[in-house]
Amino acid sequence: MKSFLKTVFANIVAIFIVFFTVAFFFVIFLLMASLSGSDTVKIRKNSVLTLDFRTNIIDSPSEDETGSSIFTAFNDKTKNVVLYDAVQAIKAAEKDDNIKGISLETDNISAGITQLDDLRTALQNFKKTGKFVLAYGNVMSQAAYYLGSVADQFYLNPAGGLDLKGLSAEVMYYKGFTDKYGIGVDVIRHGKYKSAVEPFIREDMSPENREQLSAILNDIWQNISTKMSVSRKMSNADFKTVTDSLYGMIPGSALKYRLTDKLIQKSEYDDILRSKLKLAAGKKINKVSFTGYIHSMDEGASSSNRIAVLYASGAISNGEGYDGIHSKNYIDEIRKLAADDEVKAVVFRINSPGGSANASDEILFELQKLKQKKPLVVSFGDYAASGGYYIAMAADKIYSEPNTLTGSIGVFGLVYNFKDLAHKNGLNSEAVKTNENSNFYSPINGLSDGAKIMMTKSVEQTYKRFVHFVTVNRKKSFEQIDAVGGGRVWSGTRAKAIGLVDELGTLDDAVKFTAQKAKLKEYEVKSYPKKVSVFEQFFNDMNNDELYAKVIRNKIGEDNFKLFQELTEQEKKGKIIMELPFKINIR
Repeated sequence: MKSFLKTVFANIVAIFIVFFTVAFFFVIFLLMASLSGSDTVKIRKNSVLTLDFRTNIIDSPSEDETGSSIFTAFNDKTKNVVLYDAVQAIKAAEKDDNIKGISLETDNISAGITQLDDLRTALQNFKKTGKFVLAYGNVMSQAAYYLGSVADQFYLNPAGGLDLKGLSAEVMYYKGFTDKYGIGVDVIRHGKYKSAVEPFIREDMSPENREQLSAILNDIWQNISTKMSVSRKMSNADFKTVTDSLYGMIPGSALKYRLTDKLIQKSEYDDILRSKLKLAAGKKINKVSFTGYIHSMDEGASSSNRIAVLYASGAISNGEGYDGIHSKNYIDEIRKLAADDEVKAVVFRINSPGGSANASDEILFELQKLKQKKPLVVSFGDYAASGGYYIAMAADKIYSEPNTLTGSIGVFGLVYNFKDLAHKNGLNSEAVKTNENSNFYSPINGLSDGAKIMMTKSVEQTYKRFVHFVTVNRKKSFEQIDAVGGGRVWSGTRAKAIGLVDELGTLDDAVKFTAQKAKLKEYEVKSYPKKVSVFEQFFNDMNNDELYAKVIRNKIGEDNFKLFQELTEQEKKGKIIMELPFKINIR
């Protein structure tokens, strides 16, 4: 009887704990929901739209969910702003009499190459209105200077510096390590430029990878360095000398060689802003953040004519989830858009290095069905490579940014084994099987001979299927696409020249073209998928594997976490992958 009463009491206590835990987090959720409206501000006269160090520019709303947690929501003072919203805010500020100018005050802006390009273009258009754009920096990253150099006047702290040095790509090779510790790697790939597997099979860079990296880096640097030199009224030759000499690191040299207009303290910069606004000394400056201004913008009347911007950001994988592009999520989303009569057309915004070949194929199939019902235009962000390029092949038209990493039409399979490591330490294994290749893969013995043959065939078949879809969309022969395929990555500029994309342009350009194609004069633009709340993410994190993965990712970093996944996740072993081998950041 006592044990029965103890059990009943324990169950009652457990129920109360669960009830109060859920109630506690529900209250937190309601509090956060109420606070989320606190960014809404009324724009006063004589204001300055300000991009500061608390603002991160992201490509899609889904990136706002990556790594976020209900436990960190109150401590995180940074604000994520979607690129399209930021550009629209700058465009709205052009006509807003309350906004007199824009101030750029960020030393280490978090934004991709194409996002910086779009912001720069928007700021240049803003300047044409006669309103001012000023910039101030302390110790500035190269990305921040690339954006800030567009300003009418650029000011630097006397004890600051500019990290202006150009672009480089460094590849780490693991073959010596895997050989030393007895880790075997079976690699099957199609495309001599498909360099994602090179670190496991070589100890140095292949001529093909060196060729493509050099071409991409030089294309991108030519683009951004030209823009900076024009903004700073310098010749390309002079700007190259200044960059090669690292003159930006020394404030005096930065001033001497025209990288900055004046060396001043932040309080002196604020005085310049007051002068622009015709404010008395010491008077408070009405600074409006991008997040606040976006929330204050009048969205206008809702329209039954809607252009959906479907964002696909991150790696492509099977199943469902919040982090990246999961096939089930996107199939469901695409079907909803196809069935929604108010959605007249879709812009598919891709910012992905690729991933699972199977998941990419599933998504492409649904997009092809969507295209039969309504216009589908694709816009590329920083990356549209491999699987990220594959899922674009249903488009009526493809827009790429000049600096987008594009193409990488290639396929590979990568499988690890620990045969030598096991044998060196006295471990061995034997298998009993019913069929020749029942033991398809073993961590100790690797792939069977039959498995290697079939994986090779699978890689070749997937590559041919990839190229087939590209030939249909790009209206070219297999030989023409194969010649620019082979896993090679191209800049957006070169992709346009060789016919892998239709136009060089921004997401805004893609939206405008889509409206014309759908014959819409009045329309509203709406983002998809729906943003997941922090509260929903919390309950998603109740899955232990998801929670552990986020903890590990935060501790070891994104790149190391990716390697960790490749080594540990069994479901990825033996899969055929279409993925970009590298990423390029302006730092």
